[in-house]
Amino acid sequence: MEKAVRFDGDLNQVEVKYQLEVENVNGIQLQTVLEAMDVVGILEYGLAKVADLMIKYVIIPFVNHGRPLSFLEELHQESAVLKIVASPDIKFEFLDGEFLYSGILLFIKFIYRSVCLQKSSWMRCFGRLTWPRISELIISSFLSKVVPTDASKLPDFQKIIIRTSEFEAALKELMYISSSDDNDNRLSNFAENVEVHFAFKKKTEILAKARNLLLECDFSIPQEYTRDGSIWKNDETSVQSSSHVVNLLFLSERCLVSKAAKQLMGLIHQTLQDVCLSSTRVALEFYQTARDAILLYEVVVPVKLERQLSGINQVAVLLHNDCLYISQEILGFAFEYRTDFPSSIKEHAVFVDLAPRFQLLAEEILQRQVQLVIYNLKEAIDGADGFQNTHQMKQFESAKFSIDQVVFILEKVHIIWEPLLLPSTYRKSMCSVLESVFSRIARDILLLDDIAAEETLQLQRLVHLMLENLSSLFESLAPGEQTLQEFPAQSPEDLIPSLRKIWKLSELLDMPLKSITASWENKELLSCGFTINEVGDFIKAIFTDSPLRKACLWRIQNASF
Repeated sequence: MEKAVRFDGDLNQVEVKYQLEVENVNGIQLQTVLEAMDVVGILEYGLAKVADLMIKYVIIPFVNHGRPLSFLEELHQESAVLKIVASPDIKFEFLDGEFLYSGILLFIKFIYRSVCLQKSSWMRCFGRLTWPRISELIISSFLSKVVPTDASKLPDFQKIIIRTSEFEAALKELMYISSSDDNDNRLSNFAENVEVHFAFKKKTEILAKARNLLLECDFSIPQEYTRDGSIWKNDETSVQSSSHVVNLLFLSERCLVSKAAKQLMGLIHQTLQDVCLSSTRVALEFYQTARDAILLYEVVVPVKLERQLSGINQVAVLLHNDCLYISQEILGFAFEYRTDFPSSIKEHAVFVDLAPRFQLLAEEILQRQVQLVIYNLKEAIDGADGFQNTHQMKQFESAKFSIDQVVFILEKVHIIWEPLLLPSTYRKSMCSVLESVFSRIARDILLLDDIAAEETLQLQRLVHLMLENLSSLFESLAPGEQTLQEFPAQSPEDLIPSLRKIWKLSELLDMPLKSITASWENKELLSCGFTINEVGDFIKAIFTDSPLRKACLWRIQNASF
């Protein structure tokens, strides 16, 4: 068989010889060789290598070549030649498959006449060896690429279905494929299931686009949004014109999100609109695609921005907003689209199960930011060494530096958080941070067991310095106009219990012993968060032992409440 069918790569041709010379025996007919292999049951084995080489040297170049090719057949008395030549049609495209199918059909006819010698059983054997690979090549190189990308173009695909059916019918006439085995109708089965292929192709495109949106976005916000929130908070057109401003459906508020999040939700909304317009099979695929696209955010973004999530920055806050926005949109899907879904999808389509995942992710990201801030503040306060011996210059400077660090960190967080977070979320998070700071500083001062007179003044000075430098931060905690009716105006002390305590502590540092005692008896200190042990230890640290101190401590221990 190797001598009968020869491939010439230089001339790009296949030559089939009918008269063979084998081991010095001349005049052996190709037909005799095929008949002999058929009789002893090795015809398939004998044709296998020929089939492999035909696909390698003829079919693959014809289907996949960068420029159009065609076949030229030459018939001689003792041989037949199939040449692969460049097509004169320089504007060649497969289009409806006519050129592709006619070329392959010419090749199959050459095999039928010149290799299998028009014997149907031999042709079926060759078909079994080659058709699975040739059909797969046609599907991957042609049919799958012309699957419509838009539902409106599905009718145009009917021409290709007709061409494909005609092509397979011609192959059946040549006995190349079985006329009774439906498995051989590989191309028709694929083409007729175009709805499924269309949906799969569309799904692949949507998920690829969603993934690229998330990977290519730098998750930054233009400065004009962060400098002055009123630009986007009060501008009615900002939601439509901006790639960062969105409405939160169930919170009646706006917030800033990443460009990727807004574009991703736009893509998902478009997909859900396609669900409403599609047949059941396509609609089901699109529905699942919408869910998968939503989950891509959860999979891709936290991994991509892992480093930023480990620091205090705008990116982490933006991710929190993204997750909040996505969860709100998910909750709205059922109201917006369910009534228009195909009836078979309505009962199965569920999105609400995804919303808690993003709500939890938003809360986790925010709490991680809060804990990072608290940790940094704790380290800064640790540098004050418990505010001991602040009457000594070196110790005072060290404590003052720690207080300056605390103010710097809080102002940095203020600048990052306030423009991006929802007002209520900002107040809650910032109050949580301030509570940890003021309670820690108050605790450290109250733990001092011996405070000199000059030391009380220095401690008072440090507390006043810190609170004065945070005045703008306290102002930012006031409710905005939109929330005043829902939430009555509260002072910073109402929002941050330990602020009231540290303010009172600064007063106690230069208050007479009797006044401190009276403040405990009238429950003022109790309302500021002081415990009886804290007040007693504080008096012992500041005032020397005396009958007056003993009397005051007795009064405190025996107060009526």
